[in-house]
This record gives sequence, C-alpha cells and structure tokens, in this order.
Amino acid sequence: MERSFAAEVQNLRLGCGQEFHGEGILAVTKALLQSGVSYIGGYQGAPVSHLIDVLGDAKPLLDELGVYFEASASEAGAAAMLGASINYPVRGAVTWKSTVGTNVASDALSNLASAGVKGGALIILGEDYGEGSSIIQERTHAFAMKSQMWLLDPQPDLPSIVNAVERGFDLSEASQTPVMLQLRIRACHVHGSFTCKDNRRPAISTQQPIQRSTFDYGRINLPPSTYEHEHQKVERRWPAAVEFIRRERLNEVFGADASDVGLIVPGGLYNALVRALQQLCLADAFGCSKLPIFVLNVVYPLVPEELVEFCKGKSAVLMVEEGQPNHIEEAIAAMLRRAGVDTPLHGKDLLPMAGEYTGDVLVKALTTFLELARPQGVELQQALEVRTSLQQTRQKAAEAFPVPVPNRPPGFCVGCPERPVFSAIKLTQERLGGIHVNADIGCHTFGTLPPFNIGSTVLGYGLGLASSSGIGPLITGRTISIMGDGGFWHNGFTSGVVNAVYNGQDSVLVILKNGYTSATGTQAIPSSPTQPASKPLTLDIERALQGVGVQWVRKVPSYRVSEMARVLDEAMTTEQPGLKVIIADGECQLERQRRIKPVIAAQLKRKERVVRTRFGVDDDVCTGDHSCMRLSGCPSLTIKPNPSRLRTDPVATVNQGCVGCGLCGENAHAAALCPSFYKAEVVQNPSPWDRAVHRLRSRFIHLMAGRGRATSEIAA
Repeated sequence: MERSFAAEVQNLRLGCGQEFHGEGILAVTKALLQSGVSYIGGYQGAPVSHLIDVLGDAKPLLDELGVYFEASASEAGAAAMLGASINYPVRGAVTWKSTVGTNVASDALSNLASAGVKGGALIILGEDYGEGSSIIQERTHAFAMKSQMWLLDPQPDLPSIVNAVERGFDLSEASQTPVMLQLRIRACHVHGSFTCKDNRRPAISTQQPIQRSTFDYGRINLPPSTYEHEHQKVERRWPAAVEFIRRERLNEVFGADASDVGLIVPGGLYNALVRALQQLCLADAFGCSKLPIFVLNVVYPLVPEELVEFCKGKSAVLMVEEGQPNHIEEAIAAMLRRAGVDTPLHGKDLLPMAGEYTGDVLVKALTTFLELARPQGVELQQALEVRTSLQQTRQKAAEAFPVPVPNRPPGFCVGCPERPVFSAIKLTQERLGGIHVNADIGCHTFGTLPPFNIGSTVLGYGLGLASSSGIGPLITGRTISIMGDGGFWHNGFTSGVVNAVYNGQDSVLVILKNGYTSATGTQAIPSSPTQPASKPLTLDIERALQGVGVQWVRKVPSYRVSEMARVLDEAMTTEQPGLKVIIADGECQLERQRRIKPVIAAQLKRKERVVRTRFGVDDDVCTGDHSCMRLSGCPSLTIKPNPSRLRTDPVATVNQGCVGCGLCGENAHAAALCPSFYKAEVVQNPSPWDRAVHRLRSRFIHLMAGRGRATSEIAA
C-alpha cells in the first residue's frame, strides 16, 4: 500500500467519550464501526484509496467484531456485495472512486435501488471533481437522481463526516433505499477530532451468521416486481426519506437569523464559502457569518418546506453549486415558484458554469451578489475594497514572475519499469512508422505525455484493448494496446482479451506487469508478488491468457529495452494472425524501494556488505545532444553546465535521485546513442577482498593515467 496505518488504526478501538484525533478517512472507518456495520467492500481509487488501506490494517479489529472486509475485484463487485442488505437486516458499506467507479458499478446499483434494502446500505464515494482531480469532470448527483438513491454531501470536518456516516445508515433503513455519501478530496484528508462512541458488534456477523435464508419474489428485478418498485420509490421511499431528513434536521442553518439575503451551499463547499466570507470581513475566524447560510448536508432529495421557509421574505438568495448541470439550483427554483415565493434565486448567472469554486471564485461571486442585492447591515464598500485589495495582490504576484511558471505535468517515478517499455515502443515507431496506440488508465497513462507522446485514446480502466476493436480493422497495420496488470484483473481480461480472442482480432497487447494497482497507492492485486498474509494465493496472468486461447505470448523484463523493441517488432510483423500479447515484467519501483530499504538499513546496521548500483555520464564523452532524455524522460537524468570552456552545450548528468534501474544505459545501447553512460557499484562495509581489488584497480588506473600524460608531453 502507499502507506501503513498500523499505528493510527489503534485509535479505532477508542470508546465512548474518548477523543479521536486523525484524518478524515480514519474517521469514516471509526464511524462505520460505531454504526454496527456487518460487511465492507470496495475498490481503490483517489481520494478514497486510503480507506481500503486503513481497513486492511484494521483487519484484526474487524475480525474481533465479526465484520467481513473484502478488497473487491472492481467497483461492480463491490456494489454487488450490497445485495446482502436486500433480504436481511444487515448493514453494509462499500467504497470507490466516483464518477468513473460509479459508472462501472451502475448495473448492480440500478438493481439494488430498484429492489430496495432492509438493512442500511451505504456507498462511500470519492468525489474527484475540481482542480485536484485526476479524471473527467463529472459529478455523482445525476446518477443519484436517475436511480433514486439519496446523496449526502457533509461538511469537511470530522464531526460532520462521522455524523453523515451514522445518519446515512439510519436514512437508508428509514426509507429502505441505498444512500450515497460523497467525500471530496479535502474531506478525505482533513485532520481534526471528534468524540467517540463505542464500536457496535453487528447482530449478524461472521461470528453470528444468518441461520435461515429467505426468498421474496417481490424483490426480484423482473416484471411485475419492477413496476411495483417504481411506485415504491416515488410513493413510499422518497416521502419517507424527505420526512426523515426534515425530522432529524440533517440540513443546517448557520449565520445571522435576520437578514434580507441568504446563501445556500452543499455541505462539501461550506468551508470554502466561509473562508471567502472571512476574507470579505463577513465571517469571523470561528465561522460565524453575518449572512444566513443554509447548508445542504443532503443534496438529494431536497426538502421543499425547509428551502421555501429559508428563502421566504428575502430580497435575494445565492445558490453555490459546482459543476453542470446545476441540478440543485433548478430544483430550488421550481420549488419556490410552486410555493408562490418570488425571491430572486441567483447561481450560475454569477458563478462559473463549470470548474472548482476556489476562494478567488467565491470572493468575486459574493461581492457581485452583494452589489446586486444591497443587503441591510452589510458594509458593502468594505467588502468591495477587500476584493480590490486581493485582486491587486494577485496582480503583483503575477508581475513578480517575468515569464509564466512552466507547467509540471505528472510523470513516471524515478526508475519506473513502465518508462523503458514506452522507450521501446518509441524506437519501434521510428523503425516501422506511425503506430496507433490505444492507451489505458493507470500509471501508464503518463506515456501519453512528453517525451513519449504515445497513446491516442483513453476510454476506461482496463479498456485499452477493447478500444482497439473499432480502429483495428480500419487502419493499415496492427495497433498496439496498453493494459496494466491492475486493469487486466479489473476489466481488461473479459472486456479486452476474451473479446479479442473470440472475434479473432489481429492486434498487439502490451501488459505492464508491475505487480500492483500502482496509480492508487500500490494496493495488492491477484497477481501481486507479495500478498497479504490472509491471501497467499497469487494468480498468473500468462496462464490466464493461455486458458482463453491466446497462442502468441511473450514475457520480457521491462528494463531490457533492446529485447522489448525486438519482440515488439516481431509482434507487429509476424504473419501469425490473432492477438499477440507481450508481458512487460518489472516490479513497481516505489514498492520495490519500500521493500528493500528496510532490508538494506538492517544490513548496514549489522555491518554487512551492501552493494548499490549507480549510473553516471562521462562529461568528456557527452556531446550535449540530449537524445537520451528525449527517449527516457527520467527525472534523475538532467543537465549541468559543460565543464569544458570550448563547448557551450550543457551535458547530461545523473543526479542523486537515481535508483540504479539502468534505463539510461539501456536506451543508449538500444538506440545506438553516444557511449557516455557508465555503471558504478558503490560498496558499503567492503570486505578485505573488495579493498584489495580496489587498491589494485587504483594502481592500474594511476599507472595508465601516467602513461597517458607522458604520451601527451612527447606529442607536444
């Protein structure tokens, strides 16, 4: 995993009245245990990857309570786990990254929402929207509306998050409906504290299993049950949810009681809004606002009576809602008109149609709103002066840089085993001409960036090969598809490999076998070289390929660029039809370093001999062409001033970040570049033999150097 939570998970044992201090994800886990959850599943993905890691580290505690935990094979698999709550009064929770993960899980979620649940079913979603996002810019709201599942958006502080988890289960059971809880990036990683409750041992658990199974055709998603489900959603479940939200006051109102204007905001944006008000001197350091704020901790369904009451009698209200479509704003506008309330509702007319609502965006929108509404008791001029001051400060900061700051796109880690594969593909393209490459989601997506620029499409996790189905028959020559081993087990095996074999596709697939789902924090997968103690079974990708009829399979060590390029050439030019698969075998360098560093440290502490490999560049041989960088892009390969006064081009150099993967030398050999790279072995705690060999080599080098100087003097 990306990090260990072995120490932090001890806080999950805290009891009633004790104070919990920690991160948002840990608070979610504690809230699940306090809610009496029976089973938990999920698939990793930012920003909720840590939740899977925490649950893995907390397995001893989960076992004590009888809580079943499973790292699911995909989001669809996780969603299907919630089927346990359809027929039995058991509470279950699953988690994944939204919205892409929600799309993967959509089949199971639609069936779950139709049948309804007896036990509370909670779906914890990493809402990855905004400037820190790594995916397409979509929100979960539309899916919740489409399937009639309730959507919570708590304020990003630990008490609110814990309360949302606990009340989410209550809301689910009160309305017999699955509940979604979206956590934005900052909510997942916010630190704070809350007062604990005792962990609840579930009534139905691995220690106290269900004794008799049940069957209810009314919960099967076939006609005529599905027609009844639709009526239940609208006539029973929805009104029950609205009544629970209203009665339990899940939404909140903060700020001044009397004001002729108001602000409405989803809970997840509350902190950003209050910070903007603080900058405009309209809220203090404790969040006490001079303007009333209606906080929607439940963004779907809305409670019409609450919103109408809040807006009634006000001269203007501003709805702060990120993204498009503006579902909440449109729904509130319709509620007000139906209730005969003519309060002007502002939203997207003053705020950007798309994009994250940062502090700067909200300051500008709030001041514009205040200029229009002219609320009583608000020092408008002071707010406008603050806005002007902030704008001037930003302008001065921009002027401090004579040129724009260079972009810093993400890239492969130092020593990443996927970088040499893309170097080999680039060399193959130079020899065979342009090749259409179907890229995939994962670390390997960075291959679409400079210096490689390899990959024309990215359509889904594990769907690199599937996306070649349309273009393959329509383009001259074969296409190359990229797939990570995480994507292979997630979706690629069935949607890509099996589909290609069945349809007789004549294309090339490169599987990057680095051993983990590395892009999400190096969580274990079925083929990981190191499995958790409770999961000793390791599945084999090569045998899986052969099992479905792939005839042409080659396994190549990732770092051998020449061999990889040769095998790629063979795959692209062979007369053998059908799918050809190349397995690039190389462990994730980050995980390798995490694994070997403690071992090396222990060896050094015991005064044992340790050998480290380093690479370097000979300044006298380097021509300053820098083709090595254009073919590699390794962060440890950089430039420095040329030591020769007769040459002005900077020379290549290898900095201290080098992990000794050897890619620079491999590239130099495979591409027939200049022979300026050298390999050195650094020996710590050398043996007597090492010292003797070192003395002999030093004397020989000194002797040869002396002869060289003598020859130069004679020539002069």
